[in-house]
Amino acid sequence: MNPLLSRLQPYPFERLRQLFAGVSPPAVYNPISLGMGEPRHPTPQFIKDALSNNLGGLASYPATAGDPKLRESFTQWLNLRYGLTVDPGTQVLPVNGSREALFSFAQTLIDPTQPDPVVVCPNPFYQIYEGAALLAGATPYYAPSDPDRNFAVNWDTVPHRVWERTQLLFVCSPGNPTGAVMPLAEWQKLFELSDRYGFVIASDECYSEIYFRDEPPLGGLQAAAQLGRGDFKNIISFTSLSKRSNVPGLRSGFVAGDAALIKSFLLYRTYHGSAMSPIVQAASIAAWGDEQHVVENRTLYRKKFAQVTPLLAGVMDVALPDAGFYLWAKIPDALGMDDAEFARALLAQYNVTVLPGSYLAREAQGSNPGAQRVRMALVAETEECVEAALRIVQFIQSHTA
Repeated sequence: MNPLLSRLQPYPFERLRQLFAGVSPPAVYNPISLGMGEPRHPTPQFIKDALSNNLGGLASYPATAGDPKLRESFTQWLNLRYGLTVDPGTQVLPVNGSREALFSFAQTLIDPTQPDPVVVCPNPFYQIYEGAALLAGATPYYAPSDPDRNFAVNWDTVPHRVWERTQLLFVCSPGNPTGAVMPLAEWQKLFELSDRYGFVIASDECYSEIYFRDEPPLGGLQAAAQLGRGDFKNIISFTSLSKRSNVPGLRSGFVAGDAALIKSFLLYRTYHGSAMSPIVQAASIAAWGDEQHVVENRTLYRKKFAQVTPLLAGVMDVALPDAGFYLWAKIPDALGMDDAEFARALLAQYNVTVLPGSYLAREAQGSNPGAQRVRMALVAETEECVEAALRIVQFIQSHTA
């Protein structure tokens, strides 16, 4: 067996399952889960129709690079959303969801023959970043998020000696779990570091279309273009339909950016067997070509967060995020519980599931930046999310009265 497998840590939801072992929630409360970030709004009918109307594609082996019409749908969307001009032949590739692409890109990029390769990632973070780094033969370095700066990552804490060995930097904007969006000045800092040390930036942007301000979140390629880096040197963005179009089961997204990196990634994917089904390609073309359903989806989240956030803010340190569908809430000190104890007791008393923040982060530089926080995924219908919030309020009040 690959000895690097032993370096992987249990996935957060496996840890949650172990935490909840032996808990029997009261049957008087219907179960409500805010734990998993899985979109639960209905899939638009036109996407389902595109799937069922293209079943003839099952008789063909798909090309790993995807149909030209699919790649054109990516570039058209990038132009519409970010004002970018991207070559559909050399600067985009279809992927089977951003998760597999983030993992496989690290396997493509990392050179384990170099001394002590490093992958830098935010902390807290999406655990795929860590697993991708470890199985590629690199060591993760965790850059902490700063609550005093709206959970922006403090890249200045990364020492020069670490940047010197860094081959890949994972960024997530809008962030999971914090919802923070990186401004142009932060992108400029990362591009300058990339130029100085030669590392590649992998920009995870799967939450880009769920936002609460008037201005949509800045994308990595968009930032590069604004800073005169129209060749997208050393940056690849990862985009997905899962959250944007409520199709997590479709496993569809795309990567875009540096043509040289795309060329190498295509070579890897050709051998890895990562071609997208022709049926999924047809549905993806339909989804990327329509914005109305995205606007409607975003409106649902805005209304939901507008109702739930004030309820929880009355008893917890929590605020509307920049974007994404998570609330990143601090547990009141008066409870005398850590985040795992809070999650277990909440389930036991009110049958509501939340994810301990410490499960989404690592102990680094002397602290775990996810400790004493919980992530709440507001993915269910509004009524269910409001009911969950009311139960959380009751739980906290019952333990602090």
